[in-house]
Amino acid sequence: MDQLVAIRAFARVVEAGNFTRAADTLDMPNATLSKLVQELEAYLGVRLLQRTTRRVTVTAEGQDYYEKTARILRELEDVDTSFNIARNKPRGQLRVDVGGSTARDVLIPALPDFLAIYPDIRLELGVSDRAVDLVGDNVDCVIRGGKLDDSSLVARPIGQASMVTCATPGYLKQYGVPAYPEELKNGHKLVSYVSTLNGRAVPLRFERDGILSEFKVEHRMGVNESNAHLAAGLAGLGIIQTFAYAAGPALRNGSLVEILQAWRPAPYPFHVVYPQNRHLTHRLRVFIDWLLECFPSRLDGKQP
Repeated sequence: MDQLVAIRAFARVVEAGNFTRAADTLDMPNATLSKLVQELEAYLGVRLLQRTTRRVTVTAEGQDYYEKTARILRELEDVDTSFNIARNKPRGQLRVDVGGSTARDVLIPALPDFLAIYPDIRLELGVSDRAVDLVGDNVDCVIRGGKLDDSSLVARPIGQASMVTCATPGYLKQYGVPAYPEELKNGHKLVSYVSTLNGRAVPLRFERDGILSEFKVEHRMGVNESNAHLAAGLAGLGIIQTFAYAAGPALRNGSLVEILQAWRPAPYPFHVVYPQNRHLTHRLRVFIDWLLECFPSRLDGKQP
């Protein structure tokens, strides 16, 4: 038994939550992975994982072993990385997940610069507004906005985006221009963004003179994808609240008109998120550094 390989296999099962996901991320047969863990358990003389037909749970001994060996694996990978950085440019596949409008309006327009600097990195971009399982889906990092509650993930701030409330000129001609947020309750049609996490409409948020308010007005239509949400606003289906970087072109050419500008909510924070226990490869490190440098100005619209 190669103990180091077996320890890495066991750690990935713990992180992925089952053998199938772990085997996929390690690119090895499920049977091979299971055999490695069994050999490790036999070598240690303890049961590390409790297996049933439906799930895998970590025993108390397994959790203790994982925590101690995870530190060793990270230190070993840091040593390997330090030598690789000194000799080589970052290379290999990098899997990144990002929301629809952020991909279209912020990340993708900036990527030519990144790929010119790091031509040996092969980027796999997953674009959706749904939540992903970073370990189970074998994703290196995600770019997301808003509040983050999962303490098992590392979230590094990469900028803030302004929010705007807007509608088409035709809509405003038909229904009138609200002078203050409370008027949205008086017959206005809203197109809400629906969270993919809980299926609920995200309330409209407003702020003035330090006073925050939220409006959960019944909407005409709900949309759970950011590009489609903007398209619904452009179609005149109702009032939307969205990112200024997404609505910017339509606001500049007059297809949309910003309303309630004096009540703009506080900027929306964005983060790059990655698993706490996963080692940062050289390619992921340089990608995060690049995000920290270029994203803030692009999110707030200072760059095209």
